[in-house]
Amino acid sequence: MTRPATDDTSADLGVGVPVDTAPKRSPIDSTTGWIVVAATFLSTFTVFGVAYSFGAFFVPMADEFGSPRSAIALFFSITTFLYFGLGVVTGRISDRIGPRPVLLFGAVCLVVGLLATSQVDSLVVGYVTYGIGVGIGVACAYVPMVATVGLWFERRRTAALGVSVAGIGVGTLVVVPVAEALIERQGWRDTYLLMAAGAAVLLGLAAIGARRPDDGGSPAEVLPLARVIRGSRAFALLYASSMSLVVALFLPFVFLGDYLDERGIDGSAALLVGTIGLASVVGRLALGALASRVAPIRLYQGSFLVVALSFLIWVSAGTSYPALVAFAVVLGVAYGGFIALAPAVAADLFGPVGLGGVLGALYTAAGLGGLVGPPLAGELIDRSGYTPALLTAFGFALVGFLILLPLRPDPRP
Repeated sequence: MTRPATDDTSADLGVGVPVDTAPKRSPIDSTTGWIVVAATFLSTFTVFGVAYSFGAFFVPMADEFGSPRSAIALFFSITTFLYFGLGVVTGRISDRIGPRPVLLFGAVCLVVGLLATSQVDSLVVGYVTYGIGVGIGVACAYVPMVATVGLWFERRRTAALGVSVAGIGVGTLVVVPVAEALIERQGWRDTYLLMAAGAAVLLGLAAIGARRPDDGGSPAEVLPLARVIRGSRAFALLYASSMSLVVALFLPFVFLGDYLDERGIDGSAALLVGTIGLASVVGRLALGALASRVAPIRLYQGSFLVVALSFLIWVSAGTSYPALVAFAVVLGVAYGGFIALAPAVAADLFGPVGLGGVLGALYTAAGLGGLVGPPLAGELIDRSGYTPALLTAFGFALVGFLILLPLRPDPRP
């Protein structure tokens, strides 16, 4: 939130600037800000549509390479670890030079990674081409763009952030079924070529609207990250809870298709993943709007609990496709709340200036959880079947909720 220039404390911390040296103020909460929201929506639509479509590639790649579930799942885990782990780097770079050059660099990495993955003849090479290419691409398109949206809004910040990250859900809803259909017609290799071309166009368009406000924080105003988070109990709770939750969170994006095959269920995995995406859009928008009346941290805590409970629906679903649809809806709404509310909670606790670095640091927790979760689940499934793996996921998500409980909707820690 912008502070009066006469507030000496703010000036000392580097969040405010003296009146006589302040740059001309950009129109906060204006149409220009909503253009940046649209660019962020498009960038998250593209990169997460690509990343979350991996489940459609899981079975054909496993068949071609003859590999166990845990080895194929490592594709997704390495990518998740990199795009969340590198957010702390791309966020801080964007804080200093702006989001557009960071987004364009990420677009190049994503496109080259997909092109190279379409030609791989071993899993190890694929770990490098897909993991690094898509991982860097998402890291450059997510945290820098979302943090920039936070600078453009004060009064409607939570709603704007909710719309921005709704691109993740819409991308999942649209791209996953398209990828599944293309794989059936063209094969997984040609599908990656087509996705590379589409990503190049869409991220190029998103870069046009990627800009920060004129007074969005100069390099001198961006506090050292260690100073922001050192000794912060709130940061520690957010970090530990996110890491635990994400161990469970991405299992359906990787394993739903394999689950349907193993149980002999007649239904589309892409439709289930798309349902998660659609429900997450509802969760992002509804909870983002509700956060103007209810403390965002309370809604954030509730999202964690519902994610945990959703895995009990999957456990009890058995071979019932309608029950799996119910699981997808419940998980999607809660997942949408988690994604939409995380930037708002961080902005409330640590302020919007330098938010890219703070979000990036928090998202390294999600990277660690994402690195562990799918391979661990794959190993449990290979050894003991789906029920132990899903109950383990429930346990990790519930622990994440319990860790978060002590966090109160207080002012900054």
